[in-house]
Amino acid sequence: MNEVQIIGTGSYAPLNIMTNHQLSELVDTSDEWIVSMTGIKERHISQGENTSDLATKAALEALKDANVKAEDIDLIIVASTSPDQFVPATACLVQGNIGAVNAMAFDVSAACTGFIFALNIAIQFLKTGERTRALIIGAEVLSKIVDWTDRNTCILFGDGAGAAILEAGTKKGIISINSASQGQKARFLTCPTVDVKNTFAKGNKDFKSTISMDGKEIFKFAVKIIASSINRILKENNYTLDDIKYVVCHQANARIIDLVVRRLKADKNKFFVNLERYGNTSAASIAIAMDEMNKKKLLKAGDKIILVGFGGGLTYGASLIEWTINK
Repeated sequence: MNEVQIIGTGSYAPLNIMTNHQLSELVDTSDEWIVSMTGIKERHISQGENTSDLATKAALEALKDANVKAEDIDLIIVASTSPDQFVPATACLVQGNIGAVNAMAFDVSAACTGFIFALNIAIQFLKTGERTRALIIGAEVLSKIVDWTDRNTCILFGDGAGAAILEAGTKKGIISINSASQGQKARFLTCPTVDVKNTFAKGNKDFKSTISMDGKEIFKFAVKIIASSINRILKENNYTLDDIKYVVCHQANARIIDLVVRRLKADKNKFFVNLERYGNTSAASIAIAMDEMNKKKLLKAGDKIILVGFGGGLTYGASLIEWTINK
């Protein structure tokens, strides 16, 4: 069985930035309230770019970082809650955009855990030798599925994309990964697609394709599942948090991360946070954070990090990684 390493990262967010003050002109809220409840100060919002556009730009950055040509990629997986369309897959659009003519391309839907799921799937292809080099992307234009009159959700989300290049080899990079789902809790975070309206069904005139969330239930789930996922992956691999350089949580809410830190009795400085500038970018958040760490040279070869996510489904997962990029 092959080992799998991350050899390059990339990210992209729309240039247009929406502050909390701008949001307060749309709904009854304030900068102070949003910061105190979420830690978010601003988010990037598309002015017309779609999910495949963001994903393509992140992919090109990752290819450049890895010094890999698009035609050398033989697997593309895009994780997204907000694809361009039902068919074709956003991954196929990215494939065409970057010229990855030798790749198999498809999407996965696991909401905010999407990047972890995409990582897990790609690893299986690479470990078995079925594929040799993969491009995985988390990309979202959540602004098109947000209800901008609902202050409980519209303050949270932003648009962006993050990408990573994975390669099969002999050096152990991805040490361990696990992911899971709890479909019995699916109702707590939803976004419908289109109503059932046909010759035999009249449909619902009040139907809306926007995000709906039970914030209290998601908050409780997140704190519990992040802490348990971190503990599980540490225990399975005989590590402690002292062995970990950084923990990269899904960037949803600063209060969630703070409570996880307290529950684990951990050093808060180990938990990388950038959501104050991006908001919750769902499947893109972990990948954007990892690329930012890479660009800022916060990681060196041999450092161990944990990626951990949770999201609609409900879904969750974590990965223990030894950093192999040496620049």
